[in-house]
Amino acid sequence: MSTTVHPSAQVGAGTTFGEHCVIGDGVTIGSGCRIGHHVVIHDGTRIGNDVRIDDQANLGKRPMRAANSATTKEQELAPLSLGDQCIVGTGVILYRGAAIDARVLMADLCTVRENVTIGRGTIVGRGVTIENVCSIGRYCKLESECYITAYSTLEDRVFIAPGVVTSNDNFVGRTAERFKHFKGVTVKRGGRVGAGTVLLPGVTVGEDGLVAAGSVVTRDVPARTIVMGSPARPLREVPVEQWLENQGWTDA
Repeated sequence: MSTTVHPSAQVGAGTTFGEHCVIGDGVTIGSGCRIGHHVVIHDGTRIGNDVRIDDQANLGKRPMRAANSATTKEQELAPLSLGDQCIVGTGVILYRGAAIDARVLMADLCTVRENVTIGRGTIVGRGVTIENVCSIGRYCKLESECYITAYSTLEDRVFIAPGVVTSNDNFVGRTAERFKHFKGVTVKRGGRVGAGTVLLPGVTVGEDGLVAAGSVVTRDVPARTIVMGSPARPLREVPVEQWLENQGWTDA
């Protein structure tokens, strides 16, 4: 086995490694973890107990900044932290500066940028991108290939369907004025966004709001209201039996 573990790294009892892993300076890994082949864990990363990390994952990567990067800043970032019983899929990239709570599943090929927090029990689907400076709540579901733009907030129990695109720049990459106005989207507790929807910069989906598939959302969505179309317009109220408070879920 050709895995390299830095002498300063701390590895808990019962943790196993595949081949060709690199474990950096000051890394802390809890007990009972299973780490696949060709995994890179960068300096200082903190991993809890009973975590599964699949092949070719990259944890604690530092962000890159081009000369004309709009939202990536030169800054000192705290080490990546990953809670107990998380699952990290093949090819996942988790940046330094992210803080991920317990029992979060990050499916194959997803990316979580710096200054992102993810709450307990959330599912981040295959190929999802969460850009920098985002807050993702507890027990959310972000389905395959959705894109969460920088400066966005998703509260608890939010559902984002496959292929949803969010945006944060009404100036579409032009003029210096745009740097003053970057604003992502907000989806309040229990909000749901259907497949292939586009959410424009700064919009808010209210609590238990529902956006129909394929919509283009240009204005805020009222709480417990279904909207649809391009541009999205109110259709009717969300049925009472679909309200989050009536699902009988517990946040264990």
